[in-house]
Amino acid sequence: MKINVVLVEPEIPQNTGNIARTCAATGGKLHLVHPLGFSLSEKALKRAGLDYWDKLDIEEHSSFKTFLNKYKPEENNMFFVTTKGKHVYSEPDYSRMNEVFVLFGKETKGLPEDILKKYLDKTIRIPMRPTLRSLNLSNSVSIVVYDILRQAEFEGLEEISKYFD
Repeated sequence: MKINVVLVEPEIPQNTGNIARTCAATGGKLHLVHPLGFSLSEKALKRAGLDYWDKLDIEEHSSFKTFLNKYKPEENNMFFVTTKGKHVYSEPDYSRMNEVFVLFGKETKGLPEDILKKYLDKTIRIPMRPTLRSLNLSNSVSIVVYDILRQAEFEGLEEISKYFD
């Protein structure tokens, strides 16, 4: 199973660094869609990702339109993560998919409204109390990625700790 985490115009370097670390640890590919709210050379970004940057599969895209033209939602297993999602993130059966794209919008605005309306059936959400706006972006990525991996029985990941061997 190949997981693609797509960050559309992320704004906070620490979130992106934490997400990069999650992608490196799980074998996921990180897609960064410009414009970014920070420089990729920022210390906060590197600190959050620690020494995982050389183990990261990363692809940059000049715009969201460029990304959608290259990886067409109609031709790929693509899910748009939003608090307005039609489905709960655990509903799709990811285990039957060879490759999955999960898209997350910028911290302050989320994904573009027109895209969410166009692909409403491919929108997913993480349940939470109705009085709160949203979860932290890096936490949301971890929740969704690890559920996809759980459904795929953590294929390719170490399941037994070697700590006590």
